[in-house]
Amino acid sequence: MLELGGDLRKVLGPKTAKVLDERLDVRTVGDLLRHYPRRYVRHGELTDLASVAEGEHVTLMAEVEKKTGRELAKRPGYLLEVVVKDANGQRVSLTFFGRPGASRPNRELHPGTLAMVAGKVSFYRSAAGLKIQLTHPDFEVIPTGSTTETAEEFARRPLPIYPATKELQSWQIKKAVGTLLDMLPGLPDPLTPELRARYRVIPLAEALEKIHRPDDTEDLAPARRRLKWDEAFLVQLALAQRRRAAEALPATPRPRRPEGLLTAFDAALPFTLTEGQLQVGHEISQALSLSHPMHRLLQGDVGAGKTIVALRAMLQVVDGGGQAALLAPTEVLAQQHYRSIVGMLGELGRAGQLGGADRATRVALLTGSQGVKVKKAALLEAASGGAGIVVGTHALIQEHVQFAELGLIVVDEQHRFGVEQRDALREKVAGGRPHVLVMTATPIPRTVAMTVFGDLETSVLGQLPAGRSPIATHVVPGEKPAYLARTWERIREEVGQGRQAYIVCPRIGEASSDDDAAAPGEAEEGRRPPVAVLELQPMLEEELLRGLRIGVLHGRMHPDDKDSVMRRFAAGELDVLLATTVIEVGVDVPNATVMTIMDADRFGVSQLHQLRGRVGRGRLQGLCLLVSDAPPDSPARERLAAVASTTDGFELSRLDLEQRREGDVLGAAQSGARSSLRLLTLLHDEKTILRAREAATALIAEDPELERHPALAAELAEMLGEERAEYLEKT
Repeated sequence: MLELGGDLRKVLGPKTAKVLDERLDVRTVGDLLRHYPRRYVRHGELTDLASVAEGEHVTLMAEVEKKTGRELAKRPGYLLEVVVKDANGQRVSLTFFGRPGASRPNRELHPGTLAMVAGKVSFYRSAAGLKIQLTHPDFEVIPTGSTTETAEEFARRPLPIYPATKELQSWQIKKAVGTLLDMLPGLPDPLTPELRARYRVIPLAEALEKIHRPDDTEDLAPARRRLKWDEAFLVQLALAQRRRAAEALPATPRPRRPEGLLTAFDAALPFTLTEGQLQVGHEISQALSLSHPMHRLLQGDVGAGKTIVALRAMLQVVDGGGQAALLAPTEVLAQQHYRSIVGMLGELGRAGQLGGADRATRVALLTGSQGVKVKKAALLEAASGGAGIVVGTHALIQEHVQFAELGLIVVDEQHRFGVEQRDALREKVAGGRPHVLVMTATPIPRTVAMTVFGDLETSVLGQLPAGRSPIATHVVPGEKPAYLARTWERIREEVGQGRQAYIVCPRIGEASSDDDAAAPGEAEEGRRPPVAVLELQPMLEEELLRGLRIGVLHGRMHPDDKDSVMRRFAAGELDVLLATTVIEVGVDVPNATVMTIMDADRFGVSQLHQLRGRVGRGRLQGLCLLVSDAPPDSPARERLAAVASTTDGFELSRLDLEQRREGDVLGAAQSGARSSLRLLTLLHDEKTILRAREAATALIAEDPELERHPALAAELAEMLGEERAEYLEKT
């Protein structure tokens, strides 16, 4: 019986299986059956060659008259020429380039063989006159005794073209897939007849037959519908099981205390929280009150006010006798969060200190670069419970860091942390699990939130706080030098009015660095290297912005130096901050009004949006200038134009996803595994994903371990594998 998890070596033989494994990472029967065609070629009707035109695609049934081969004179290689004749006596030359004796045409196209041929027409002159030629056409040998109906059926049937490699061509993959398709009647279907009827999808064997060997294009729609459903449904089943398992874990409830720190903090706020902040705060507050751990994603556009929402959640946990840890990806951001939280709490953050309120807590900062004395004090504050809130970087994850009673973990910019790092912090709670709040300033399309973060409840902050100013964005094209000159003038004008500016470069200097941008197009042939901070600095100081106070910030600097530069810029002691993307998130200087991004096309859409969010954070209008020498009609310039056209982060996130695709929705890409999605797209299959989520949730509620659906359980186990299962267990 054919099984999806079966070893290809037993079905196709070790030689073919080895090539599929090494070249396409295809190991099992299921892997090959899910190696779907990337497109189809329509052969069309049989063509009368009497009136064909140059460049026309033709399909004909013809008999091989002769074939000849020769080595190429001007370059290494071999040319095989096969002359065929159709029923009207019209001759066509088929040319194939390759190796002598090794090619499929050389093995299959012998004189007297009848074949269907499809390709693009070109003409060439010979001693006998103008001749028709097809270069590397598709063909299929017609078995002896076949009729004209067989030929017409071949002409009508779409020909699948597979993702292939030099060593493994499309026709070879087609042949291997065909071997499996001939064995499909014994393939078990993970969906019972009742489930297929409920979800209105065709049987799996039928879908696989139609996607790989369609009789016509009408076969493709129902096949894709079933196979997309399987992809969406299996992922959602895994996530539904994960949500159910999370609900069974114990956690200490942290309900809101009416007369606690949070109430005092709210009363002292100098501004009114937005409706969105209040609504999301209520959702989080309710989740913290439950006896199973909260797992919530808080997403909000740049400047939406996520930090204060997270701080209010932390204060509720402190009121409930617990501690909160805020994990930030960089020291710059950790220090920024620490200063911001201490500033917002005021006397409520100085327990036991002069000027501290009666109801107060303390805030500790723990980073890797701190001196021994400072670090020891922070560790003691965390271990003793003296600090209700501990802010830190990866240093929080180290084994020697202990908490008295960790009740809430807040992870900022979660995509910058690996699974193991987040899991290590969560394990610091004995006898239960902490509540977890994951924050991201990168807006996430709804389908991505339902899939990539499908085991988390989601809260969205879509409303900007009052007082935030709009940001005007313009592309500064390289083909117009006057525009770039105007950029430096504009910065001078803003500084002249007492304001400040950022200038961001894709890299630090000549050598690469972790802080350099992963630049789209950086490796393009013929392009100059991206602008670097250390190369631009002397040009700014000596010429372009001479006389202005310029500070430099990048990842190779000592953390104390980075903190010093940020403090000076925030205090207004610097006019311009020249930096890499270390300022991408969290940096908050309301007086900064200009963001100039050099080689902006080297950054992704989300990065550009994050960087732009560093300005317009006060009542002063923000200006973002995207400098690029990418060609005017290039995709890179179109991407920049899209960023300039809107400040809606959710709209831009869809554009970003279209360009990057989804990767592995189960996160196993972090461990090098293949993507789970082949046909399903998170942007364009929203209805399918939504229906699959609802269906999976209902089925897991009825049958949590899928005991009544063993074939479905086996398919889910095969899709997850050990690596993905471990990933889901940790996330």
